[in-house]
Amino acid sequence: MAVSAGQASTGDFDKVLVVDFGAQYAQLIARRVREAHVFSEIVPRTISAAEVEDRQPAGIILSGGPASVYADDAYDIDPQILKLGIPTLGICYGHQVIAHALGGDVAPNDVAEFGRAELAVTSQSLLLNELPEEQIVWMSHRDAVVAPPAGFTVTATTADSPVAAMEDLSRGIFGVQFHPEVVHTARGQEMLKHFLYEACRARPLWTHASIIEQSVDAVRSSVDDGAVICGLSGGVDSSVAAALVHKAIGDQLVCVFVDHGLLRKDEAEQVEETFRSSFHMNLIHVKAEDRFLAALAGVTDPEEKRKIIGETFIRVFEEVAAEVSDVRFLVQGTLYPDVIESGTADAAKIKSHHNVGGLPEDMELKLIEPLRDLFKDEVRAVGEELGIPEEIVWRQPFPGPGLAVRIIGEVTRERLEILRAADAIVLEEVRRAGLYTELWQSFAVLPGIRSVGVQGDGRTYAYPLIVRAVTSEDAMTADWARLPYEVLERISSRVINEVEGINRVAYDISSKPPATIEWE
Repeated sequence: MAVSAGQASTGDFDKVLVVDFGAQYAQLIARRVREAHVFSEIVPRTISAAEVEDRQPAGIILSGGPASVYADDAYDIDPQILKLGIPTLGICYGHQVIAHALGGDVAPNDVAEFGRAELAVTSQSLLLNELPEEQIVWMSHRDAVVAPPAGFTVTATTADSPVAAMEDLSRGIFGVQFHPEVVHTARGQEMLKHFLYEACRARPLWTHASIIEQSVDAVRSSVDDGAVICGLSGGVDSSVAAALVHKAIGDQLVCVFVDHGLLRKDEAEQVEETFRSSFHMNLIHVKAEDRFLAALAGVTDPEEKRKIIGETFIRVFEEVAAEVSDVRFLVQGTLYPDVIESGTADAAKIKSHHNVGGLPEDMELKLIEPLRDLFKDEVRAVGEELGIPEEIVWRQPFPGPGLAVRIIGEVTRERLEILRAADAIVLEEVRRAGLYTELWQSFAVLPGIRSVGVQGDGRTYAYPLIVRAVTSEDAMTADWARLPYEVLERISSRVINEVEGINRVAYDISSKPPATIEWE
């Protein structure tokens, strides 16, 4: 993972590497480790033993995965990693990788295990110490370890997994067929803590206060007496990034709020009021709606939209920087999920984030990204620790490209006005129902089609509106929210009656995966 200037030095914390075998839960494993106050980093399965040694981790966790260890294209690891003497835990497919690499036997189950299973502890175990002898765990596999490698002790079984857990204390290697990282394994977090604290001897120093301290020190060590530009949107990510950097360098920070005309109703005015009055920061408000809309004219491809918006942002920042003396740095609120989704060696590209994959190659400013290693829940906690107002810390995420990626097809001034008015109604009704803080995101999407309707005994040919609301912990996965029918009814009635240009409302009931949260 690339390190930006001003990014907190994670070398000051004990670190656990999560080797990603393509599992849907790799990010969840990393988050659970951090919840135990130990820093975690997701790395690709292709990582070599030498690269692992260079990172000096306190421990290694091998994630689950969709393949079979016997498949022609099976995912594997450098076998020398298991000889480094670094405590290692294999989960599900990772458990099978360990068994296969060290001479155990893995075979297809007669009966696949998906969902809850009853685990029976069969011998003393570091991972399962002081936990019930019988407990419920979460399984998701077709193959199973049927015989452990030499030197391993079988510590737990289930009806269909004869080696549901195993360990070799002398080598510090552990394996579990189930998923301790999911909430359905009720005592799973305790198992992970046993591995982290007892096997890895990792110190629980990854706290919100320590993250702030390290980030502030990193910024101060990277920046001299010159000015620093911060791209401020008013969302939680850029707000926390700005507050961290302001804490480090004070008035050297100049916040630049680019009003690209793609914001929600009244949002530009709210951002300016909050940061001028509450934070007393140097704020430059750049009104650039015409410039962005001209750049987006005729563009329908979502990736092209994101890249255009990302580059236009940077060009605006560079122009502002040219008017402020001695500026060489740009602060951004980039998060770890942004980096993962934009495509790295650790993950396939899902979509470019305007502040990661959309950055121009010839950008002159050096980036300061104090949140680049953090998940969203960690950012909110850091924001609270910094004293940022609750209405900003708990504001629902809003994409950097704004409403441009919620308008399917070309972005025009007319379509922006329609979507902005409808989206405001969605948020008003969600807040009225007391659901705003329970949802990860709730918003409206304007598709690039029209449909026939009837209003006032006359035919209409207008846009449909898609309402999207999801629940999530970190945006890596999400489930569609079961909004009450009466809330949906009020939204539909108000939108159709109050917003000219819309004649029907639909509700998106797709989860992530297979869908993404945003439509583009």
